[in-house]
Amino acid sequence: MQSGGMTSDLHGPLSRYAARLHGAIGAEHHVASPLGAWLLLALCATTTTDPEPVNRPAADGLADALGTDLTSAAEVARALLDAPHPLVASATALWLRPGQGDGEPSDWRAALPATTEVGPLPDQAGLDAWAREHTLGLIERFPLRVGPDVVLALASALATRISWTDPFEVADTGALGSGSAWAGRLRRVLRSPRRGHRGAIVSTAQAGDVIVHSALAQAADGAGLVVLSVAAAPHVPPAEVLAAAYQLSAGAADGAEPVGRRSLFDLPLGDTPLWTLREEQVRTRARDGREERHTAVLPCWSARSEHDLSAPALGFPAASAALATALALPVQDFEARQAAMARFGRYGFEAAAVTGMFELTSMPPEGVARTAELHFGHPYAVVAVATDKRADGKTGPWHGVPVFSGWITEPEELLEADG
Repeated sequence: MQSGGMTSDLHGPLSRYAARLHGAIGAEHHVASPLGAWLLLALCATTTTDPEPVNRPAADGLADALGTDLTSAAEVARALLDAPHPLVASATALWLRPGQGDGEPSDWRAALPATTEVGPLPDQAGLDAWAREHTLGLIERFPLRVGPDVVLALASALATRISWTDPFEVADTGALGSGSAWAGRLRRVLRSPRRGHRGAIVSTAQAGDVIVHSALAQAADGAGLVVLSVAAAPHVPPAEVLAAAYQLSAGAADGAEPVGRRSLFDLPLGDTPLWTLREEQVRTRARDGREERHTAVLPCWSARSEHDLSAPALGFPAASAALATALALPVQDFEARQAAMARFGRYGFEAAAVTGMFELTSMPPEGVARTAELHFGHPYAVVAVATDKRADGKTGPWHGVPVFSGWITEPEELLEADG
């Protein structure tokens, strides 16, 4: 499978999976990595790629969640994980309790990405250390608590910490517009610089007219990360804004003009909830003497979230059944969760996610478990998309892949140190 084809093949399935995941989470302030969960499911696909798997319902359910056939999903996972992106740290692991499943045929293990760690099940301190090590320290604890009933664990980790190629400028919060509910809560916000950032007003099928802003971080070898912010009218449901954001992210890695981009000369002057449009006399080299400029004003924001991934539509019940069948494990239940965080500021962006799945025996663990989920609020979607252009002019497997996304409803004050 060619790298360019693989990228385009992945974007559709990943967009559909993102719609399921964000839909299950709801409209509260959150961040997630649909890619992190999808990669974990794709690892499970290596157990069921036979033409006629023993557990056909599990194989079909897994393929439905992945949005593609199992062989293709396994190939995509290998291509991404075995050719790491310079700006996106990635890792996967499979751990077994000694004596459980490790005596079974190992063909399915050979199909795992070469970079996937395989070994004995760590204790909780070991799992937490793995999460910290593979997320640049951004996720301190593994999202699941290990107990004596865990016979197998799967994990994926993704992390990035980038600096904008062109940092934001600082503006008074009044620049958000007279109708902004945040004017009384913040003092300063971010304004896009004159060069280096992109903006547009785009007509979309999902969310109507939306405003789009993208900021870029670029490594020396041409690989990068584009963070896309997309806002619609206040009444548009978050699911529709996120769907529009994922559609627009398809061309973000190449800096392509979005389909449906509206000319500013087709819009009336004045204020709307999404933009202010003004006209002035300038000197311009535009061919028809009509120049279009876009600036964007955004708040700083951050989020930490944990997500239960046990809903059938998210694919982990099917993945659990497929693994149990392939390894002949005495599995009675499973757990699957993701911990994610992200922070967007004047000088850069950082984000990380750890996704974990446990296969459980019938013996329940003893003790007490507490789970805390942080809920915030904010009205625009964010998708971070990898760029992967190599020195020879070809694109690598990460090019155009959405890595993180979120629904942001709670802005933050700009730090004094960033002013």
